[in-house]
Amino acid sequence: MSKRRAFLLKILIFLFALNSISLCFYFSSHPIQLRHHKLTENHQTLTENRKTLTKPQNPNPVPVNFHGKPWPILPSYLPWTLNPNVRPRSCEGYFGNGFNRRIDVIESPSSNGWFRCFYSETLGSSICEGGRVRMDPEKIEMSMGGEDLASVIGRSEEDELPSFELGAFGIEVGEEGGERKKLVNMEFLDRFLPEGDVQRHTMRGLVDSMELVGSDEFKCDQWIEDPTLLVTRFEYANLFHTVTDWYSAYVASRVMGLPTRPHLVFMDGHCKTPLEDTWRRLFSTLRYAKSFNASVCFRHVILSPLGYETALFKGLTEIVKCDGASARDLWQNPDDRKTARLSEFGEMVRASFGFPVDRKMVIKAYNILFVRREDYLAHPRHRGRVESRLSNEQELFDSLKNWTDNNLSCKVNLVNGLFAHMPLKEQVRAIQDASVIIGAHGAGLTHIIAATPKTVILEIISAQYRRPHFALISQWKGLEYHAINLLGSYAEPKVVINKFSSIMQSIGCAGIVR
Repeated sequence: MSKRRAFLLKILIFLFALNSISLCFYFSSHPIQLRHHKLTENHQTLTENRKTLTKPQNPNPVPVNFHGKPWPILPSYLPWTLNPNVRPRSCEGYFGNGFNRRIDVIESPSSNGWFRCFYSETLGSSICEGGRVRMDPEKIEMSMGGEDLASVIGRSEEDELPSFELGAFGIEVGEEGGERKKLVNMEFLDRFLPEGDVQRHTMRGLVDSMELVGSDEFKCDQWIEDPTLLVTRFEYANLFHTVTDWYSAYVASRVMGLPTRPHLVFMDGHCKTPLEDTWRRLFSTLRYAKSFNASVCFRHVILSPLGYETALFKGLTEIVKCDGASARDLWQNPDDRKTARLSEFGEMVRASFGFPVDRKMVIKAYNILFVRREDYLAHPRHRGRVESRLSNEQELFDSLKNWTDNNLSCKVNLVNGLFAHMPLKEQVRAIQDASVIIGAHGAGLTHIIAATPKTVILEIISAQYRRPHFALISQWKGLEYHAINLLGSYAEPKVVINKFSSIMQSIGCAGIVR
């Protein structure tokens, strides 16, 4: 009897071992599928209110290989899920995914085109997207774009902004033959793409040019398979306005849940500027619309709202009550009066240049960045001279240099921020390494969008330029901000040095000790 039990026990052990080996072999041979299943479950949890946002319109889609750059890992990232309960004029409404009203213009259950928009009541604008969309560059009137500045001196801005003929964009529909129809009417445009205060709303004009094209007429000379973002820039040589465009394009990409960074097509005819380097780093590739010499069709196209329609710009004329907070705090204690979105975007800018964003800053020396204003040729209509907003800028720089040279209590470096003659990567490096950033009111200070959480901002504001741009960015990022308001354009060095000394003492550098 005991031999029989021993024999049965051996059989059970053998079967258990065989089963274990089989399971081990199965799991080791299916790691991708298992990992995908786990990620899909997590994704469904985060996007329970957005189940059809990126659902393929074609049940038998042409295989699409994503060749875009991967999204970097950002410490301040929070999910961009579509939440219908986002309160209008809340921080998420202004800075995140407040585009929570979905309008399906064309629903396509077959292999035809599709088009829909997501409207934000807070911003009064929409992010729109479509599939099987054709662009005809010959029906877009504007300059080529992308030229060297020296070759287009004197060209008017009117020549650089697009004018769309009817049919500049078309969407494939199932019907063959018949009369072409416009995609939307004026009521739709006024409701979901209102002009607002913009005299020439190019995204509205683009959508207004869209026609429904029968499958027999929908011919394409080139297909772009990957998600592509269409962007129109206005004040493209000004850093502040360019940052509003960067942010709008980033938000559009995140709201649409793109798996990789999209390709980019400029729907304008502006010439090259140094700021183009950041566009190329933020997104996967960059082309100008008029660089296509024949019709081009997009499998998935996204229309980015204008930079004028972001909270960064709207905050200049309306009250945007938001304070910066860390993503960890907001994850644990959600508060629609606080945001980490600008911090997230600043990390995106730094990561795009290859700078680490998850490191803990170890201060070996205090870097004091003094942002200067310099003469430079910005665009074809520019005379190459900037307007002075601080008449004694050099005197202030010399006073700060004297303070740092004679300080014995801690190591301090004064950085001469000649941004107009620095590559953008070095500008971003100077911003992220700065303990204190000082400067007169000017577009160069917009770089504080990429500053680290402990950075202190000191803005010197002349009487003629009392504007809230950088106080607001500092507030929305949670940065410590100080201002010196001048009666004119002259800053008394002693006043600036006293304020600067107080700031240095507050961050751990007591000042001159003899």
